[in-house]
Amino acid sequence: MNVIKAKPFDFPFEKEHIALIVIDMQRDFVEDGGFGASLGNDVSRLRAIIPTVARLIEGFRKADLPIIHTRECHRPDLSDLPPAKRDRGNPALRIGDPGPMGRLLIAGEPGAEIIPELFPAESEIVIDKPGKGAFYATELQTLLKARDIRQLVVAGVTTEVCVQTTMREANDRGYDGILATDATESYFEAFKRATIEMITAQGGIVGYAAETDAILEALNA
Repeated sequence: MNVIKAKPFDFPFEKEHIALIVIDMQRDFVEDGGFGASLGNDVSRLRAIIPTVARLIEGFRKADLPIIHTRECHRPDLSDLPPAKRDRGNPALRIGDPGPMGRLLIAGEPGAEIIPELFPAESEIVIDKPGKGAFYATELQTLLKARDIRQLVVAGVTTEVCVQTTMREANDRGYDGILATDATESYFEAFKRATIEMITAQGGIVGYAAETDAILEALNA
């Protein structure tokens, strides 16, 4: 049994039952001209974590442990995009509209792809999800069960939306989740801080949290 030094308690794990899930490190969220920027956000905050996420991925590759990448995107005909999601707010562009990197958050378009710096290896799983959580309307739980995965290290963007939603979904389904705090980010510093506090509150009501160094140290122990 290995242990990650974490909050609110140390996180025990077995290598044969743990995987890394990297949430939505896509061009549409992380690069100028994408969906995130169309909402008026500063994407430089998200870009700053790319080296840390890359280091976390490389650590799991060296340990020969499963890595799952997610992409939030929709069918070209928008049949899986409810109006409650598309029509919210007053963005410069909406999901499905043409943008500098193709139609925003549409499967197969350049903007929906994972950024080159973190592009998945051929052996790694890539899941397209129409919602914020990685379990909703996807095959994720089936894939985890097939590989006997019981614990998840979670990284990616944004901390308070797709990352947190995925951790809550995982917790409800019986998985232990630990958030890599320096390998996740929000467009809003206060939102990231509050999310980490919510996840680890009340004895880890949603999950655990640790920095990448602590996670990699435990993997290599």
